[in-house]
Amino acid sequence: MAKKCLKVKQQRPAKFSTRRYNRCQICGRPRAYYRKFGICRCCFRDLALQGEIPGVRKASW
Repeated sequence: MAKKCLKVKQQRPAKFSTRRYNRCQICGRPRAYYRKFGICRCCFRDLALQGEIPGVRKASW
């Protein structure tokens, strides 16, 4: 779980455009971020298993 101050800092507009970075909208994790969904891989997996993300299902072969 990310610190609250880092989540708030990320939401503020950056002084320079190159200082922007992505964080998960749910837990605030800065790594393993999927731009298409706006969440990290951990939250993505949990939501996909619950069926919350349309068009995504677990692979099996």
